[in-house]
Amino acid sequence: MDPATYTGPIVVTALYFGLWYALLLGLQRGTKYRLLAEYAQRGETFDRYFGQDRRMLAVDRAVVNTHEQMVPFLAALWLHAVFVSPERAAVLGVVYVGLRALYPALLGRSLSRTQPKRVFAVTGPCYAIVAYLGGHVVWVALGATLNS
Repeated sequence: MDPATYTGPIVVTALYFGLWYALLLGLQRGTKYRLLAEYAQRGETFDRYFGQDRRMLAVDRAVVNTHEQMVPFLAALWLHAVFVSPERAAVLGVVYVGLRALYPALLGRSLSRTQPKRVFAVTGPCYAIVAYLGGHVVWVALGATLNS
């Protein structure tokens, strides 16, 4: 197996992990410490895990949603890259990571009831990309099985 064949999917995987850590260590951690300081300045206690601060809840949702989608995306990306087309997997992977990067912005700074409509602009296409990548692998595998 020539690693150069999979440069695109390797870069996409690195980009996804970069996004994941930016959300986890940058956005989530930064928000937590900003809220700790803000609450302390008001003389209140910030409860990270049982509090209902809508800003922390929004950031947590962005991180958890990205984590939840990691396994299906990376599995579909790599199966497609290996068994169908590394180039197509890379292109769709870059689109996917770009869309995922928009998720926190569309979610907003605090949770409200308007998120489902806004975030569907990201989640809908992302689900479609994962379905295409994975579905095409199954299609190819079934075709190979039926033709043998």
